[in-house]
Amino acid sequence: MSLYAVDAIDDAIDATKSFLWPFDRGRWLRLALILLFVGGSSGFSPFQFTGGTPTGTGSDVSLPSAAPSPEFVAPGGGELLVIVAIFALIAALVFGLLFVGSVMEFVFVESLRREAVSIRRYWGEYWRIATRLFGFRILFGAVTLALVLATLALALSPLAFGSGGAAVALVILAVPVFIVISIVSGLVGAFTTKFVVPIMLVESRGVLSAWRRFWPTLVGQWKQYAAYALISFVLQIATGILTAIVVVLGAVVAAIPFGILGVAGAALLSVSELGGGVVIAVAALLFVCAVVALGLIVAVPVQTYLRYYALLVLGDTEAEFDLIADRRQAIREE
Repeated sequence: MSLYAVDAIDDAIDATKSFLWPFDRGRWLRLALILLFVGGSSGFSPFQFTGGTPTGTGSDVSLPSAAPSPEFVAPGGGELLVIVAIFALIAALVFGLLFVGSVMEFVFVESLRREAVSIRRYWGEYWRIATRLFGFRILFGAVTLALVLATLALALSPLAFGSGGAAVALVILAVPVFIVISIVSGLVGAFTTKFVVPIMLVESRGVLSAWRRFWPTLVGQWKQYAAYALISFVLQIATGILTAIVVVLGAVVAAIPFGILGVAGAALLSVSELGGGVVIAVAALLFVCAVVALGLIVAVPVQTYLRYYALLVLGDTEAEFDLIADRRQAIREE
């Protein structure tokens, strides 16, 4: 039996070459902008506030004085409003980025499907259906987090009864559970992005409907998708290492001019602290922007290849899900 995941390795390279070469600056820059949102993940951890509880004694016996515990002062109306506003701003930023990322998933796939990149056009076509992907990601992430927290709470529950040894044992036993949750959530997330999103796009379905449509193919050809999961994991590690090497080398090169600018700013500090600080800040900002831009440019061929690879496997397992039938035929007739 032929493994589609093996056959698609070389075909994805040919598809990537046909799409990205000859070099088109506008196409590469638009794809880099898409990958700025598709290739990243956003999240935040809630702040935890801890404070001591005031203690006292009603005894008249003089005891050695101890440092008084600081009393917790509840924030006033104005302070509370500022805190709420900050958290609301962070939440809006996080959810906004997640929404844009969900829309860009469709923009990216449609760009590969039509072999033409148009952010504004595809955004207008798919932002509504992308809201379903956005909602699914939020819900699925919440469920995954709840499972992790529930497992951790059960493992640490003996601490409430002063049994530290039992808690350690349960935490050790919970490690396989965490691993299973991580693998399952990773597979569901990856398969949703790589296979369910294209089905949503081509058949105008919601996430759950597309999953129901995809499920018989996944179960019926589970060996093909198991091979894809394994090979894709290896490919992502390999491409990740290559990307990191290129970005690090580029960062070293970029550090030379921006480092010189930073040194000039440091020298300027003796004359003007403000001026020197501004020069150093500008140098650091430009360096970071240059490294990020380089990373996005390098990600264009890498992520295009990985996404074409998934689309080829999907089309091989079910012809009705083939978004790139013409490109597939052209590649395999060469």
